[in-house]
Amino acid sequence: MQSIGAGVFELKDADEKTWYRMVYLARIEDTIYVLDCFEKDTAKTERKDLNTATSRLSQVKQRILEERRHEKRKPKQ
Repeated sequence: MQSIGAGVFELKDADEKTWYRMVYLARIEDTIYVLDCFEKDTAKTERKDLNTATSRLSQVKQRILEERRHEKRKPKQ
């Protein structure tokens, strides 16, 4: 889903009543980050769901950056 960010994908499924979506960031090192999961009644993804995933992507990127900075500061043994 380039509308959210590079490396972000959407997993879709549906039944007779509802559409199901999971928006996730492809694996970084050994972790897959799920940015949002939701149900909806139409094929179109609502703006609020896109905004949630975009915000969470920012949080994940910030956390990864902080973890990498912290790793660099650790004294080598």
